[in-house]
Amino acid sequence: MMTKSKTAVEHPFERGEANEAFAAYFIGQSYLNPLVNDPTLDISVGQVTFEPGCRNHWHIHRDGYQILLVTDGEGWYQEMGTPARLLRSGDRVVTHDGVKHWHGATSDSWFSHLTITAGTPDWLEPVAEQEYDVLKK
Repeated sequence: MMTKSKTAVEHPFERGEANEAFAAYFIGQSYLNPLVNDPTLDISVGQVTFEPGCRNHWHIHRDGYQILLVTDGEGWYQEMGTPARLLRSGDRVVTHDGVKHWHGATSDSWFSHLTITAGTPDWLEPVAEQEYDVLKK
């Protein structure tokens, strides 16, 4: 099982395009491949890939949830008030409605996960550099 990815790897799904639609809510470069985006469904499914050091802002899912299925690399997941959790390929995270959290790559690895999301994200402040810089594996 691969843990660190110094370069982007091949997945069953293509990496996707640069994530311009949500770039304002990320530090660094991410890529988005919407896999299921059917307006008749209450969920969306996508693959998000983060370059090393990339992470999204703190956010909350309102009237829904988010499930992360890690497919490659190493990354971080943190809920407000708890220590950050190191994620590797095969890890799973369930974020419940209303929980403030963030996720993204470690400083030295690419990171990819599938997302299954319901509800509306409420984007908040960026993860402070000093908070991110102290994370150690």
